[in-house]
Amino acid sequence: MGPEVIEEAIRVLCTVMSLDRTVDLQFDSFGWGTDYYRSHGQMMPTDGLDILRTYSAILFGAVGAPDVKDYITLRQLLIRIRFGFQQYVNLRPVRLFPGVDSPVRGASPANVDMIFVRENNEGEYAGVGERLFRGTEREVALQTAVFSRHGIARVVRWAFECARSRGQSLTSVSKGNALEYSGGLWDDVFDELAAEYSDVAVERLLVDAAAMLMVVAPHRFRVVVASNLFADILTDLGAAIMGSMGLGASANINPEGTFPSMFEPIHGSAPDIAGQGIANPLGAIWSAALMLGHLGFPVWETRVVDAIAAVLAARELRTRDLGGTAMTSDVGKAVCEQLVLSGAVGAHAATS
Repeated sequence: MGPEVIEEAIRVLCTVMSLDRTVDLQFDSFGWGTDYYRSHGQMMPTDGLDILRTYSAILFGAVGAPDVKDYITLRQLLIRIRFGFQQYVNLRPVRLFPGVDSPVRGASPANVDMIFVRENNEGEYAGVGERLFRGTEREVALQTAVFSRHGIARVVRWAFECARSRGQSLTSVSKGNALEYSGGLWDDVFDELAAEYSDVAVERLLVDAAAMLMVVAPHRFRVVVASNLFADILTDLGAAIMGSMGLGASANINPEGTFPSMFEPIHGSAPDIAGQGIANPLGAIWSAALMLGHLGFPVWETRVVDAIAAVLAARELRTRDLGGTAMTSDVGKAVCEQLVLSGAVGAHAATS
């Protein structure tokens, strides 16, 4: 369903450009993914990163199909871009919008408002390992989690700066009690940096405790930093608390700006509904909003998120994941209409 939701995200971006001439975006599309794999034996061209390197940002939909191994679709495209462009910060907001019913009792827009800073280039996703004696009773799989002081420090420092700029607390999630080497290094680096940021309130949680507390006490979380695997899992839990995976947004950020950053909804390709025009486009639209902020248009990032909130608060349009019958294009159109309604104010703020 990647093309369907990205089409609506681009429609929203085009609406923003029609309202504010200082926002000038040009789009090129690349049909890389499982169809490309079936024809070429790889998910993207050999020189794909060289092609993408020339762009200011990447808007990514979703990849995956039942007939192609998931690790092929992930490692040959998405992770190849994340690692190749040193997008070591994966930013994932978790927010319960007014008008959306959370499956978690007691959850409300007032107490579900957190942002995850996920380490995006190391950990269990580093791709280091082997399968020995394949197909025999002796088969062994080795998956080595790679944690470096450099990799931990750069993402934790980014998270501290994020928490400081927002005036919020920072929670570190690890499993240092059982993972004495990787978790121990993570905890040591976090503690060392915490001493440099004495103005930022901190909390340290084990990942199992964090999962429990996200459900029973979500108000405890504001900015959260965690490893690649742990943050991946916890943010899917966060999407469930928000009401749907279809609402989840993310940004894969190269903070130094030496490579383009990439923006994508956190949901997968959902082959059971792909091509039917019923997928929720709001995660993709929210991701496009994050891209606007990254490209220097923070006012329009806020305006787009506000438009998403207005559509959800009205309760008139709901895609199937939220219990409704609206089509993907209906929801995208509604977000655009909300932007037009507030366009004059938004354009003035963006250009003032």
